[in-house]
Amino acid sequence: MLAIDIFTLFPAMFESPLRESILGRALVRGLVRIRLHNIRDFATDRHQVTDDTPYGGGGGMVMKPEPIFAAVEAALGAPPRRPVILLSPQGQLFTQERAWHLANSEGFALLCGRYEGVDERVREHLASEELSVGDYVLSGGELAAMTVVEAVTRLLPGAIGDEDGALDDSHANGLLEYPHYTRPVEFRGWRVPDVLASGNHSEIARWRREQSLYRTWLRRPELLAKADLSPAERQRVAEWNTERSAREGASELSGTRPDD
Repeated sequence: MLAIDIFTLFPAMFESPLRESILGRALVRGLVRIRLHNIRDFATDRHQVTDDTPYGGGGGMVMKPEPIFAAVEAALGAPPRRPVILLSPQGQLFTQERAWHLANSEGFALLCGRYEGVDERVREHLASEELSVGDYVLSGGELAAMTVVEAVTRLLPGAIGDEDGALDDSHANGLLEYPHYTRPVEFRGWRVPDVLASGNHSEIARWRREQSLYRTWLRRPELLAKADLSPAERQRVAEWNTERSAREGASELSGTRPDD
């Protein structure tokens, strides 16, 4: 069973997501254990203050180190028995590869910051690492923590109906996922590609791989540098690049843009 501890000032934010869909079923099946810890419970003053003004001035408040250390050490020991991950826009980008690594671990803890962030001593002496879910800023780490928990839990064996489904997800193999279709076969004049209804599984697999490759080239070409591609696929990408350059060159000569 994967063990996840979440340290937050707002544990109620997790209650509904942890009851629904894949997360809810994984908890019921005993695939994952998630414990919520309210950092405010470890504040020592009667008002349970967990933040203070920053030394040196500036706007906003900073989370105090004492209640954070106390909460984590009460749950995980001193030093903590498992990695403590601080959710922060300054952290390393959370990726599918990192999700797989966490899913195959014994467990980890997620620390949700608030306000202007946490006292630097938390970063230096308590957090094992920092993770970011994107190059933007949220009001706190709770939504980021939910993202990590969802991404990791769905990779656990038995969490989703199709045991191999996670292997086809976008980013699972370095590429974006191929397009999906379902009934009806025709909707408002738009048909499902014939190959998908052909029953020829090898042709379907070939079409899906080609679509996955093309979609990645079109939308996230930087991913192709690390993707595991065959020589034929790399040649296909080179052809698309050549075709694109030719179109752009022709557009410049005609004084129009490629998308005009």
